[in-house]
Amino acid sequence: MQGNTNQLLIQAQTAYDAGDWSVLIQYLQQLIVVENEQYSESLLKFALPVLEMGDFQQRWEITKVLLRLGNVAIPPLMEILEDEEAEEELRWYAARTLGEFQHPDAIAPLVELLKTSDDEELKAIAATALGQMGSLAISELSELLKQDDTRLLAVRSLAYIRTPETITPLLTVVQDTEVAVRATALEALSSFHDERVPPVLIKALDDVVATIRRIAVLGLSFRPDLNGELDLVTKLQPRLYDFNIDVCSATVVALSRLGGDETTQHLFSVLMSPHTPTTLQLEIIRALVWVGRLSGLEYLQQALNQSKSEILCQEIVTVLGRVEKPELTLKATEILLELLNSHHPAKEIAYIKSAIALSLGQLGNQQAIPSLTTLIKDSNEQVKLHAIAALKKIFPEFVPTKS
Repeated sequence: MQGNTNQLLIQAQTAYDAGDWSVLIQYLQQLIVVENEQYSESLLKFALPVLEMGDFQQRWEITKVLLRLGNVAIPPLMEILEDEEAEEELRWYAARTLGEFQHPDAIAPLVELLKTSDDEELKAIAATALGQMGSLAISELSELLKQDDTRLLAVRSLAYIRTPETITPLLTVVQDTEVAVRATALEALSSFHDERVPPVLIKALDDVVATIRRIAVLGLSFRPDLNGELDLVTKLQPRLYDFNIDVCSATVVALSRLGGDETTQHLFSVLMSPHTPTTLQLEIIRALVWVGRLSGLEYLQQALNQSKSEILCQEIVTVLGRVEKPELTLKATEILLELLNSHHPAKEIAYIKSAIALSLGQLGNQQAIPSLTTLIKDSNEQVKLHAIAALKKIFPEFVPTKS
């Protein structure tokens, strides 16, 4: 074993002297398997020039060697990071590699880089590296939150860590004057089931910035367990009428997650308002199915009867075919059959009739067979084809007769 190691060291030296970095990396990868402390300095001496002068791929490979070498590689990487004259990409690799070491000694130079560098990309890499260190870096990052020039990068690093220890420092910046800072903090806090977070999100529902309101809405949507205690549906409902359509859309999704008959009532009110944009109406139609309540389907039935919009009627017909709960599929089938046998003008439109056939096939209820059999005789070829396909889903043995 000793002889083999010495031979590899000689070959590595030859490749090093020739500047053949690709071959040198291969020898170092073999040596790192048998490396012990007596060779670590030699291997480090071989590896650093590859990091400094290699191409992108060679640098990528050599960082794996440096990581295997352990803490002995930290000081030279720190020197590279602190060298303002060094190539930008080289400092990028140094920062990234230091972050992967997850060693206390690597925190200080990364923090210093955040404080002093004018290079935004390099600072972002340092922030990510600190984030990778997890709990080790939290105290240092918490201090950086107190400074205007490092607060955003520090909060992004803390957000990356995502451990409960970050909750306290993140809470200190949820009302920061900089939108990006409080947005990042709120988004990160939303992932924690901690009693301190929901009150902060509820307060943020009234933030002057739409982005913050949207984050707060979505954050609360993941806490259906608190719906009763905090009356979340009532608190979220006003955001259905927000000036910003993205906030309205997020609220539709949030309410569908919280569920309940109160939710379906609020959604239906907005759906039928003449002031509601079509895009939002379409999202509400989908949400009334996602809620998974009978009341949601009943409101869709009312909307079908009252709406003159072909777009909305088609969407209602389509989403009814996606009902999956066994206790609701019968109701969905009945709504579609009622439409098909009504005097509603929409049912005379070929693409809506096709959509009805498709949805009835997806629901798979045998009650639909007589109506689908009638649709086979429709004058529109597309309607016929969808009706035949639906019948085959419900009744696989069905064989259409030749006309």
